[in-house]
Amino acid sequence: MRPWLTVGAWIMTVDGTVTEPIDTAGTSTIVADIAIVGGGLAGSLAAAVLARAGHRIALIEKRAVHPDEFRVEKIGGHQLELLRKLGFFNALEKVACRYDQVLNIREGKVVDVSVGQAYGFSYADLVAMARSQIPASSSLIVDEVTAISGSDDAQHLELASGRCVTARLVVLATGMAAALGYKLGIKRRILAERHSVSFGFTIARQDGRPFDFEALTCYGERTADGIDYLSLFPVRAGMRANLFMFRDPTDPIMRELRREPEATVLRLLPGLRTYLGDFRVIDRVQNWVMDLTVVEGHLQPGIVLIGDAFQTNCPAAGTGVARLLVDVDRLCTEYAPKWLATPGMGLEKISQFYSDRDKLAADQQSLKMARFRQALTSRNDIGWDVRRRLHFLRRSLTHRVDQMHPGWIGRVRGALRA
Repeated sequence: MRPWLTVGAWIMTVDGTVTEPIDTAGTSTIVADIAIVGGGLAGSLAAAVLARAGHRIALIEKRAVHPDEFRVEKIGGHQLELLRKLGFFNALEKVACRYDQVLNIREGKVVDVSVGQAYGFSYADLVAMARSQIPASSSLIVDEVTAISGSDDAQHLELASGRCVTARLVVLATGMAAALGYKLGIKRRILAERHSVSFGFTIARQDGRPFDFEALTCYGERTADGIDYLSLFPVRAGMRANLFMFRDPTDPIMRELRREPEATVLRLLPGLRTYLGDFRVIDRVQNWVMDLTVVEGHLQPGIVLIGDAFQTNCPAAGTGVARLLVDVDRLCTEYAPKWLATPGMGLEKISQFYSDRDKLAADQQSLKMARFRQALTSRNDIGWDVRRRLHFLRRSLTHRVDQMHPGWIGRVRGALRA
């Protein structure tokens, strides 16, 4: 099936294998059921779920191939269950590296071992995977939305190329980019400015041999360092490192981590030396400074925000992907299909998504975990010092008991849940 024809730019089939010049005799208006603005992970997953259900989707993204940004790089636990529910799990396995054990250490000593299926990948590969699941009858429109005008019935999007898109519903999946939302009167309220700093890079042993662990997490040793943990896990390029910190982004240590990452990491986490040996960073060191924010003025007819476009997350808390998947699941499998079945797209419909119980719980849990990780890492008052010691002591004792009596802890937890 041929993609929609448009004027003045390029249009691509979603698998990226076909690029067609625009037929200048075609129409300059694209008509869809749902227009999704933003082709990152949130937008691409949403487009795939909705298109597979038979809805006409216009996925609008200014980049034909998503760049390899430092974003989501690992998935595990409940996140895998959500991916499986949404129908992406098999595709994930083809682009990711699986690991089943994580060695957790602090001050050079083993705290415990996490057991459970998890996957490491590059963000660009994950986005490409999501886009590959969009039926070939749908198209990725490589363009930029410059304005949106809406009503209770239809929404009109103006594109930089001069084209227009008309849809009943607009999904903003623009991440932390706020310009388009600002034009709509949607503003971001900062809950915690410069809440955390994250670094991402890939490492390898100097001798070329594999590391002696599948994956490893090393927790910070001193509150003054502001280090939550360093997570090491396999990706196609090697052993990926994600370092999460609660520290002033202007601190000189940030520059040192970019210029001399090997020496700086070992100085901050000396207990790592035994496990890493002689290693080197084999790619560019990337970093993010994250504000915790939530939007205001977002309840508008015909427009809904998902993922980071609605609320940002603390990367150290690991709740961002879960929140995103909950948004995609609830909007694309529950609300959007129901809304399209009846006339209109007014506030009474849009508000149903924002007040969804599962969405609210995921949003609130994300903020709760963000504050907890920061306090557990950085607070140095007596109360949090005791809590921190008990946290790691409880984990260590549980691990020792499970080593002496394998499976005992799991059976107890299962009995308590029953």
